[in-house]
Amino acid sequence: MTTRSDKPRGSKASSEKPTGEKPTGEKPTGEKATGEKVTGPRSYFPSIEATHGKPIDEWMALLPTAGTDKHMELVAWLKDEHGMGHGHANALVAVYRAER
Repeated sequence: MTTRSDKPRGSKASSEKPTGEKPTGEKPTGEKATGEKVTGPRSYFPSIEATHGKPIDEWMALLPTAGTDKHMELVAWLKDEHGMGHGHANALVAVYRAER
């Protein structure tokens, strides 16, 4: 016969209870200086900067050096040459191409 723990399913130990405080190292939020929520590909920008250590302007300046203007080729270049994930690369390329 199998015995079960007295602890209900999905319950957390007392040390795991939420405190309502943001943990240190939490990803930055995508908000404009006005406090308005940023949407679309630009919402990735704070996380891209925090993860990869370069400001967005530097990434935008690098994209013309990739040797292509095709969206998916630029995405692949960012992933292969700079270790960027697909979502971050796609967001940068989408904004870059829209603003050219």
